[in-house]
Amino acid sequence: DGVTEVLAHGSDNLRDKFMEIPCSEDYDSHKRFAGCTPRKCGRGVTDAVITREEAERIRRIAERGLSLGGSDGGASILDLHSGALSLGKHFVNLYRYFGDKIQDIFTEEDFALYRDVRQRIQQRIAQVFGISPSAMYLTKPTFFSRMNSTGAKTAHDEYWHPHVDKVTYGSFDYTSLLYLSDYSKDFGGGRFVFMDADSNKTVEPRAGRVSFFTSGSENLHRVEKVQWGTRFAVTISFSCDPAHGIADP
Repeated sequence: DGVTEVLAHGSDNLRDKFMEIPCSEDYDSHKRFAGCTPRKCGRGVTDAVITREEAERIRRIAERGLSLGGSDGGASILDLHSGALSLGKHFVNLYRYFGDKIQDIFTEEDFALYRDVRQRIQQRIAQVFGISPSAMYLTKPTFFSRMNSTGAKTAHDEYWHPHVDKVTYGSFDYTSLLYLSDYSKDFGGGRFVFMDADSNKTVEPRAGRVSFFTSGSENLHRVEKVQWGTRFAVTISFSCDPAHGIADP
């Protein structure tokens, strides 16, 4: 595994931490959008954008939604935008499956909080990378994840493989993760690992912590297997291409 450095400890309360790294060539094979497509690349961590209390409220949204389904394996997802929900070895559309009953599960306040949090994260990313927030578009998939130590039952449960977001989802230019539970208190393992040529750099999740980065090969990453407990997070990603933009849930 080589050398491992901790970029952000669970016990840290980081106002802002940013590490600039050279951009990969991934962006060249996509249409470039002036004033948005990354020219400055890197990764940042902040505990100053979302409060722990807001993270707890958002985790409750995830818990309510995921209680309706859940994967047979260790990783379950809930996408409030498309309605995709893990159920057994498959996915169902939450909105079609539950119909009007969905109003008993999620409130208008839930969606308003989600929108507000998404906008604040978008503003912070734009500020750090020196672009206008209005040049960025929320893109899909944007989803809650719940991970535990249950063994994988399908390829969807194998969340720990190294990957590059821009390669996996061509639309991604900026990726963010909002953590909704605490490393070493709520779960063990499950750290986020940036895999650099010379070393691994890890982020220890903490409720309310936002980790964000440019989505190209400069940020190859993986998540460690969760050893015990339950890890909640929400992935919120942005595209520079208006054609890939989606509305808030």
